[in-house]
Amino acid sequence: MATMESLIGLVNRIQRACTVLGDYGGDSALPTLWEALPSVVVVGGQSSGKSSVLESIVGRDFLPRGSGIVTRRPLVLQLQKTEQGLQEYAEFLHMPKKRVTDFSMVRKEIQDETDRVTGKSKQISPVPIHLSIFSPNVVNLTLIDLPGLTKVAIEGQPESIVQDIENMVRSYVEKPNCIILAITPANQDIATSDAIKIAREVDPTGERTFGVLTKLDLMDKGTNALEVLEGRSYQLQHPWVGIVNRSQADINKNVDMIAARQREREFFATSPDYGHLSSKMGSEYLAKLLSKHLESVIKARIPGIASLINRSIDELEAELDHLGRPVAIDAGAQLYTILELCRAFDQIFKEHLDGGRPGGDRIYGVFDYQLPAALKKLPLDRYLSLQNIRKVISEADGYQPHLIAPEQGYRRLIDGALNYFRGPADASVDAVHFILKELVRRSIAETQELKRFPTLQAEIAAAASEALERFREDSKKTTIRLVEMESSYLTVDFFRRLPQEAEKGGNPVASSADRYTEGHFRRIGSNIFSYIGMVSETLKNSIPKAVAHCQVREAKRSLLDHFYIQVGKKEAKQLAELLDEDPALMNRRQQCAKRLELYKSARDEIDLVSRSR
Repeated sequence: MATMESLIGLVNRIQRACTVLGDYGGDSALPTLWEALPSVVVVGGQSSGKSSVLESIVGRDFLPRGSGIVTRRPLVLQLQKTEQGLQEYAEFLHMPKKRVTDFSMVRKEIQDETDRVTGKSKQISPVPIHLSIFSPNVVNLTLIDLPGLTKVAIEGQPESIVQDIENMVRSYVEKPNCIILAITPANQDIATSDAIKIAREVDPTGERTFGVLTKLDLMDKGTNALEVLEGRSYQLQHPWVGIVNRSQADINKNVDMIAARQREREFFATSPDYGHLSSKMGSEYLAKLLSKHLESVIKARIPGIASLINRSIDELEAELDHLGRPVAIDAGAQLYTILELCRAFDQIFKEHLDGGRPGGDRIYGVFDYQLPAALKKLPLDRYLSLQNIRKVISEADGYQPHLIAPEQGYRRLIDGALNYFRGPADASVDAVHFILKELVRRSIAETQELKRFPTLQAEIAAAASEALERFREDSKKTTIRLVEMESSYLTVDFFRRLPQEAEKGGNPVASSADRYTEGHFRRIGSNIFSYIGMVSETLKNSIPKAVAHCQVREAKRSLLDHFYIQVGKKEAKQLAELLDEDPALMNRRQQCAKRLELYKSARDEIDLVSRSR
């Protein structure tokens, strides 16, 4: 049979483990086990006696005291019952593995840690302080103390603090697994209780609310709180509990908490008003009542908690698979891993070029649109103007005019016109080069296995960029050579056909008399235009072939060949450096692994407890 202590102790252990892992807030992408587990949230107005109630439950004087707002950050207090005879001690999450046995130092550390976040002002912060207390004098509980609700801001506080505190309190008490411990002073009208007001709004049926009346000994003579304690004034599903706080004089005299508990028992036992309720009053009874209720809540929610744990385990294992397992330390295994990662990148890069992924189609756009458009925009009209043709032809003749046809003038004009083709050829090479570089960058980003290794990513990017530069230089040489080839040898048949076509059309070869007329130069311009047009069609087809052969084909075939050679020569230490993971990713994997271990351990413990029920 699972005992109350085993159930609540289990939840406490899981919550402490969650706390150490930081798995207690809503900032995790994964569902939090902490939020699925029940905990007790202490809510009350300022000076309502919240601190005294907590100290009474713990049996230790350890909380900061003073006037105004004292609790300025949530305090997550986890109580763990230990065996009799063992020394009591406290541990803070921000001071791991440091046991504090002097509880006055616990109070000081709570104050100092609060000041570290909020400063020494009266500001508040939602960042919790996590404190665990191990003692044979406590019951297993998790209690969360929150800043006291207030109605006005005092000096040093922003006007928004009233709403800020209420919002903070609501963020805790609205959660369905929260048990609300609503603290109200007995010398205050229950109708004006801040704690009851907010509890009624978030828990209208009162299923999650425990009402606590403090300061019963400070009520005016002749009055009592029986209307509230017996549930006639404001009824809850759980019984109200009365508490007698330590007096300020007792606090000043450092009256022992055990003695204070004894005085509380005597107060109820001897009270003419509350004697009949004495067995259900006081801080000790309250702690046992909360513990027993927690047991019933945990029992009811074990199936849901187990379901959450199993779902979280599946998600964590999936994420670890996505993040990848730790890298082997053996040099051979590391080299194999690097080569596999390179092949994964290379495959994605090829898919971009071959159409399995988008991006390669942009290269076709260079060939089909950009190059033809650039060729059409060449300023050949300006270059083959009558004035320039006359100038070039005249200069080519020198001191002796040409006899039949100005062949040297033709050649010079064609050479000059073909020089304009260098620009589009270069531009095509550069355009494809930049597309390939972008596809390399995108492929690296899309290779999930590489995300773990920023150093290797950078090395692959550098090696690919270096290879693409070599391919570009080779491509430029080839395309420029194509242009130069057109200049080096003109297509003779084209020009041989010109006189024949002129004769067929009834236009005999120009006589020596009209060799320097405007019509003569126009015929020369027209002939060269025709020839350049023919060459343009040839280059429009041959330049893409050269670019595809020298750049695209080589990128697909041998992008990382040089890198493979270099990697094969590296020592074990250099290989390990290439597989140096992103610290953030390593940290994420460690956190996931620790959280997975926690959840599996929690699953095993819950299974064990469930079988013993």
